[in-house]
Amino acid sequence: MKKVFVFAVVVVAVVAMEVAPTAEGVTCSPVELSPCLGAITSSSPPSTLCCQKVREQRPCLCGYLQNPSFKNYVNSPGSRRVASSCGVPFPTC
Repeated sequence: MKKVFVFAVVVVAVVAMEVAPTAEGVTCSPVELSPCLGAITSSSPPSTLCCQKVREQRPCLCGYLQNPSFKNYVNSPGSRRVASSCGVPFPTC
């Protein structure tokens, strides 16, 4: 439950911040990954929507890993499992 609360706080902080577009036209916003929250924090498989969002946000993952506010979430075992389940290689930044 503590992880969910912290994640929610981070999401609110991100919404308040300006989001940056990537060269590929994707708007980098960790809020877009919210459909994955259940799969990241439990052992449930990611939904189709979650995998779609992970694929869309793939160009942004290195930026999230370099941001101290998001690094622990993106680099967590649950996030790695979700990326693998969705067929998205974990970035090496």
